[in-house]
Amino acid sequence: MNRKASAVHGLLRHGVLCLVVLVWLFPYLWMGLTSLKPLAEIVGSPTALWPRQPTFEAYREVYRSLPLARYFFNTSVMALGIAALQITLALPAGYALAKLRFSGKRWAFGLIVATLLVPAQVRFVPVFSLLASAGLVNTLSGLILPFGVSALGTFLVRQALLSVPDAQIEAARIDGASELYIVYRLLAPLLRPTLVSLFLFSFVSHWNDYFWPLVLTTDEHARTLPLAIALLREQGTGVRWHLVMAGNVILSLPALAVFAAAQRHLLRAVTVRGFGG
Repeated sequence: MNRKASAVHGLLRHGVLCLVVLVWLFPYLWMGLTSLKPLAEIVGSPTALWPRQPTFEAYREVYRSLPLARYFFNTSVMALGIAALQITLALPAGYALAKLRFSGKRWAFGLIVATLLVPAQVRFVPVFSLLASAGLVNTLSGLILPFGVSALGTFLVRQALLSVPDAQIEAARIDGASELYIVYRLLAPLLRPTLVSLFLFSFVSHWNDYFWPLVLTTDEHARTLPLAIALLREQGTGVRWHLVMAGNVILSLPALAVFAAAQRHLLRAVTVRGFGG
């Protein structure tokens, strides 16, 4: 009886999980299938799920309408540059807050956590003015530098380092290791799941960022892919939904690929050590 009850419980649990997965995946399925429909079919049967005459014409038209190579390059440089800079700076900042002793450390940590409550839209005016005075408007450097320091990254690294024994760091100091060696060569490999998680959060967030590139860029020289997809919607007299859906599929694929590649480290960081590396 217990075995039967356990089997029923397991079946129900898997059924609920499958239902949740379907709910989460349905918008992506709808987006992908709609991108395979001609515009006339979308307008004629907007609620139909499966395309009657699947075609890749929308993707070909997106490729012809936009300099996708330039937008992909700009978005990749921005997202990867921000993620790399955040990891590089979060490591020593988290190390200082977790392992070094100095006056005001608790206040500094509290201030860093408090900045998580301030949205980017609140501070974009002074940041834009500063970048404009430095001549960084409509540049990739201007897109990257304001987000190079991550309060979330500092918090995650600091929390992860709390689980690293102080004796391990002291032993490295006794052997003559410098603080930079300890941070980047000794501790960084131990924090790999946490750093991969930080990279994933940063990359996906900034790959899909629309607001800051809209504020800072003025032409395709530094324009990113989300802005290009928005242009697809604005061109013409009506919304060309087949192009919009095709563009969003193109926009989503790199982020989904990065998530698929990093999910093992993300799950380990969440379930094994609670972002503790």
